[in-house]
Amino acid sequence: MAKNKDARPPMFSICVVGLSGTEKEKGNCGVGKSCLCNRYVRPDADDYYSEHTSVLSTIDFGGRVVNNDHFLYWGEALHRGDDGLECKMQIIEQTEFIDDQTFLPHRSTNLQPYTKRAASSKLQSAEKLMYICTDQLGLEQDFDQKQMPDGKLNIDGFILCIDVSKGCNRKFDDQMKFVNCLYTQLAKSKKPVVIAATKCDECVEQSLRELQAFAASKKNLLVVETSARSNINVELCFNALAQQMDKTRGKPKTIPYLEAYKIQRQLVATVTDRFEKLIVQSVRDYHATWKTVSNTLKSHPDYEEYITLEGTKKARNTFNKHITQLKQEHIKKRKEEYLSNLPKVLNNLLNNLEEVEHLSWAEAQNLIRGKSEFQYWFVVLEHTPWDESDHIDNSDRRVPYDLLNTADGERIFQNHVQHLFSEKRRVEMKDRFKKTLERVHFISPGQAWEEMMCFVMEDEAYKYITEADRRDVYSRHQQEIVERAKDEFQEMLFEHAELFYDLDLNATPSFDKMSEIHSVLSEEPRYRALQKLAPDRESLLLKHIGFVYHPTKETCLSGQACVDLKVEQVLANRLVQLDHGRSNHYYHSANIDKVNLCLLGREGLAQELANEIRAQSTDDEYTLDGKIYELELLPVDVNSTLLFSHTWVSTFKPHGCFCVFSSIESLNCIGDCIGRIRAEIGQNRRDRFAPPLPFILILANQRDTVCKNMPILRHQGQQLANKLQCTFVDIPSGAFPRKFNEFQIKQALRGVLEGVKHHLDVSSPMPSIKDMSETDLRIVMCAMCGDPFSVDLVLSPFLDSHACSAGQPGQSNTLVLDKIIGDSRRRIQVTVLSYHSSIGIRKDELVHGYILVYSAKRKASMAMLRAFLAEVQDVIPVQMVAITDSQADFFENDAIKELMTEGEHIATEIAAKFTALYSLSQYHRQTEVFTPFFNEVLEKKGGIESSFMYDSSSRDCTGASEDFFPQSPHCHSPAYHPYYPDSEDDTEAPPPYSPIGDDVQLLPTPSERAKYRIDPEGNEYPVHSTPTGEHERNHKVPPPVRPKPVLPKPSVKKLDPNLLKTIEAGMRKTTGSENYADPLDTLLKPKGFLHTDDTYAVPEDAQRSGRTRTSFGTLHGHGEEENGFDLGQSQAGRRPSKYKHRSKILFSKTKAYHRRFHSDSDGEESGRVRQKKKKGRAHQGSEGDLLLSPVDPWKGGIDNPAITSDPEQDDKKMKKKKTPKTPKEPKKPKSSKPPKPLYPPTRRNWESNYFGVPLQNLVTQERPIPLFIEKCVDYIERTGLTTEGLYRVSGNKTDQDNIQKQFDQDHSVDFYAMDVAVNAVAGALKAFFADLPDPLIPYNLHPELVEAAKIVDHVERLLVLKEIVSKFLPVNYLVFKYIISHLNRVSQQSRTTLMTADNLSICFWPTLMRPDFENKDTLSTTKLNQAVVESFIQQSHYFFYGGDMADSSSNEGTPPPHCHSMVEALLPLQLPPPLQPQQIQHTLQPDPLL
Repeated sequence: MAKNKDARPPMFSICVVGLSGTEKEKGNCGVGKSCLCNRYVRPDADDYYSEHTSVLSTIDFGGRVVNNDHFLYWGEALHRGDDGLECKMQIIEQTEFIDDQTFLPHRSTNLQPYTKRAASSKLQSAEKLMYICTDQLGLEQDFDQKQMPDGKLNIDGFILCIDVSKGCNRKFDDQMKFVNCLYTQLAKSKKPVVIAATKCDECVEQSLRELQAFAASKKNLLVVETSARSNINVELCFNALAQQMDKTRGKPKTIPYLEAYKIQRQLVATVTDRFEKLIVQSVRDYHATWKTVSNTLKSHPDYEEYITLEGTKKARNTFNKHITQLKQEHIKKRKEEYLSNLPKVLNNLLNNLEEVEHLSWAEAQNLIRGKSEFQYWFVVLEHTPWDESDHIDNSDRRVPYDLLNTADGERIFQNHVQHLFSEKRRVEMKDRFKKTLERVHFISPGQAWEEMMCFVMEDEAYKYITEADRRDVYSRHQQEIVERAKDEFQEMLFEHAELFYDLDLNATPSFDKMSEIHSVLSEEPRYRALQKLAPDRESLLLKHIGFVYHPTKETCLSGQACVDLKVEQVLANRLVQLDHGRSNHYYHSANIDKVNLCLLGREGLAQELANEIRAQSTDDEYTLDGKIYELELLPVDVNSTLLFSHTWVSTFKPHGCFCVFSSIESLNCIGDCIGRIRAEIGQNRRDRFAPPLPFILILANQRDTVCKNMPILRHQGQQLANKLQCTFVDIPSGAFPRKFNEFQIKQALRGVLEGVKHHLDVSSPMPSIKDMSETDLRIVMCAMCGDPFSVDLVLSPFLDSHACSAGQPGQSNTLVLDKIIGDSRRRIQVTVLSYHSSIGIRKDELVHGYILVYSAKRKASMAMLRAFLAEVQDVIPVQMVAITDSQADFFENDAIKELMTEGEHIATEIAAKFTALYSLSQYHRQTEVFTPFFNEVLEKKGGIESSFMYDSSSRDCTGASEDFFPQSPHCHSPAYHPYYPDSEDDTEAPPPYSPIGDDVQLLPTPSERAKYRIDPEGNEYPVHSTPTGEHERNHKVPPPVRPKPVLPKPSVKKLDPNLLKTIEAGMRKTTGSENYADPLDTLLKPKGFLHTDDTYAVPEDAQRSGRTRTSFGTLHGHGEEENGFDLGQSQAGRRPSKYKHRSKILFSKTKAYHRRFHSDSDGEESGRVRQKKKKGRAHQGSEGDLLLSPVDPWKGGIDNPAITSDPEQDDKKMKKKKTPKTPKEPKKPKSSKPPKPLYPPTRRNWESNYFGVPLQNLVTQERPIPLFIEKCVDYIERTGLTTEGLYRVSGNKTDQDNIQKQFDQDHSVDFYAMDVAVNAVAGALKAFFADLPDPLIPYNLHPELVEAAKIVDHVERLLVLKEIVSKFLPVNYLVFKYIISHLNRVSQQSRTTLMTADNLSICFWPTLMRPDFENKDTLSTTKLNQAVVESFIQQSHYFFYGGDMADSSSNEGTPPPHCHSMVEALLPLQLPPPLQPQQIQHTLQPDPLL
């Protein structure tokens, strides 16, 4: 043993020996000496070679690796023992190389036998290279070349290899004899020896026992069981020898093979598992390559460890296996995708059961292949099967056609056929069950399925279909009847228009009003039909009321059928602001030399006519009346699809159409085609001034025989021409051989040229006669939303006139007509609105006349007209228009007859004009329909404007007086603020609701401010260079003397003969060309109204001015007696009344509801109410409640006795009055101080340091609840906890203000000493919360509360709400807890107060949350917000005191139904925000009739 004396690790030389020699001696395989050396020196799997041969050529034997020696130098290995000591091992293998030619041992320098040579302790070989593998021999330069150090070695120990496996052609006993001899020689060397039992992975137990017996017989001979192939105990073997060579080292523990094998396999399994996971995580695409993956993973420890143990080859095999698995999974996934899509494909291609039920699968495949959509669903591949082709990598998701040839394809087809069978039967049974339900007439809307199923359980269809299908059919049936019942209920509400339209806009109905509404409607079957859906019925009613009092086109109950939206669309499509079409068309078409003619006929008649015209022409030039025209002909058969496309008109551009017929059938076809062509052209016409297409009817001659039906054809042709307003060309007298005569062609061509010339005359431009900004008449046309007629029908009299143009920009519902009325041209502004939009301008805008349109097919339309007309001033002319399909409807339909007769009766009573328009007639397309009405309006214009100014100035003079008139509606209108510096409401914010929307602008724009001048008395008057009419002067009109009451004319008891004459004349009349006038109108640029109510103001000395009274009277010098009234006298000498006082029908309809309700409720009025009236605390309508007050009191009440002139009411009021009150003087103008914005809106008109300040400023740590809240709650709970209607019935507004003022001055004020009503204290408490800068429930939590309210599960919803409440600010949380606890105590007295948690939440949630009602999103969550507050009230013990959840026996607290439920969620009533100080209206005298 050679020991180094320096610090470097010691070096040992070990010789590995064992059985060697020829094949006869050792068998055909060695004992594993080389494998053992290889595994120890180079343990990595990639460096291990299992094949090492000892049969060499002479050249290889003489090479530098073998170097003519019978031993191999394996190199050195660094060895670390179990004790941590390192040493270097130089490994020598003693073997015997055999010549591959002679199969005898090579001759070497050492000729000793192997047993002596192997035991030698000194070896020498100059420049001998390290051995690596057999492939190295002869190719030494390609491998690592390392020489044996110094060319000689001293052996320090021996490892004796003994093969314990079943050797090849070798007996173990022979091997042991050789080993025994060899060991004898080794023992002589005195060197340590360790026996390595090799190939233990193939161990023979007998051999191993014999070996162990051999070792035991020797002294200190250690046996180590090894396996170089499995790398088991190899290192242990050399470590044991190292310990024997160096006694300082610890003796290693010898591990049996089986135990070491388990440890090694466990290690390999762990490393393999980690490597496989690494591959799975890293490789997800089966297109990946090993080279790319190995380069990516080479630095990963799991990869390196696996390569070391198992080698690259196994790693690549693992990778390839994973790639194959990925590919198979991809193919499987694609196949599943194809198979899952195949039923859908078959359902699209083979969805007809009769087509496939008898087909085999092969026939079905052929049928699929022949379908036109085959290429859309399938792909035919060149290489099959598809899963072995490139299609698996294709993004094409079509099904491979060869997939149908598989068993899966056939199975899916059979399932598809069975599905078609069962689906057909299922659909049939569902339809039968649906019909069964339709026959059960006692099914009511909202009735549960469980209540109805017992009545249909014996039905065959019921038994066949599943429970899910039954419920689905019943749900659809319920949905139909619910929707039908809701529609009928909504229609019923419209039919009771007079019941709702007796309050003003932006108001909220009081409790008494709601009781009246329910009392009246409860008598209706359509009301009772929704008995099981009472909440939805109430929502519909509230939604209707909300729309009535806050009407906008966005919230119109008819949705997209709203008249305002439809009118805007029609006018936007057919009107332009600056239309140069007339002049362009005039100049381009003044001279016509070429005429394009379309020839329309049946069965070749059009072509025959074209041939005849060409025969009479020369080179397509035709001479007519001395002028030559170039004709271009387009013969078209009536059955051609070209006629029903508008493109042929724009491409061919015909000047006229010759329509030829020779039989009744061809005439009928011609009539149908003309109607459809006109409709197509009208719908797609872009140029409003394009000439209408003239049609000429031509009767063809029967040249073969004299036709007996010729007189009938002639008569029918003439009738059709009259109906279609076109020219009829008859056969001239005399006999001629051809079908068409030259005379006929010339007559037809003249008709076309005259039609073109007529259009040029009416569309020629004329010079402007006046400024575009001025309009002579302002007409409002009203129609009801949802009526069964097209808006084009009522607009066509204006739009089809060439004197029609658009209104000013921003007035999207307005058009302007230039017409000759009287003796001069007049500009008429027509604003087309819905009734709900017109209500806002009925009193506040100057309107010269109303055109009221209603459908004779709809009762609701007539009811809306009556409700609107009842409140119109009787000095304004009215034109009533009834719409139906044809004149025959009057005689064939009793309902239409009744509505038309009622409309005519009302028109007769109020001396209005009445006409009927028919959708199937062409007469309505003439503007002359309304010419008589325009004449009447022009005649009465002066009186209308004076009456309007009188009414406006009278309201301005009285101010807030309670004697006669309420405050002027104009002083609160935003558009009037710049024009009235003396208004007391200069700082008022605009009203939150616009009654007619933002697009309808009837008030003067700010740009017209320069046209006004202020006189020394502070009045404004317009400045004109040359006054053009009496209405443009400055009138100062005082209030006139009350006129003597004029009784209305009795209603007509029988059908008016004039109406019968009109209808019968219309049915007999043939509308010819004489019905069309030739208006010489022009296109002028319109501008907005010049409102005379803005122009005039009443000075302080108005009552002393006798001159103005005379001038007022002279405006009506032309008296006219209509319907028993001397209009001249009544208008000049009496105050303007309303039409409801001139018509028994209108008056009876308006008052019928009030009489019916009050007659029912007179006996129910309690003494408590009478007692309050005596004390001066009478219920003040909706005025007292902070949230139930009208937002805009500038709108007077529709049925307010202060602004009506009902003679009966006047007499009763005069009797009841004892001392007349003097009207208050108008207030002096305020300084022009800019308006100060108020937020939040407040009702207080005094400065306060307590009310309207942040909540945290009012509390302390000792007093977390504001003192005012404590006082109010204490007073309410001590004195009024059982008061009926607590928090719902409004308290006296004066008392509320007094409570707050007294507390503001002295916080110790005693409410008991003040002796105030409980409702007043409740109102003051609500006003306190409403005046806070921020609502008690913070805005940032509103969305969370809404989402929580949508949770269906009751317990989960309460848990979420409790979590949200915890997010409140501490101050808000304590106050919220206090007030909710109080409301809970109030709700416990609901039997006496009638205030349940639901009712309290309705009253309180707007106060606590203060949402923005102008936001549409807020409106959609109203019901949810209310439900949240209701839950807080019901579950206050749970939310704030740790109690249990209260049981909810009813449906209270549950979220409102979602959209998927059977009953849709409805839009709740829009409540206005709190009043501002300027909007507080004084108390009005009660209506004596009520």
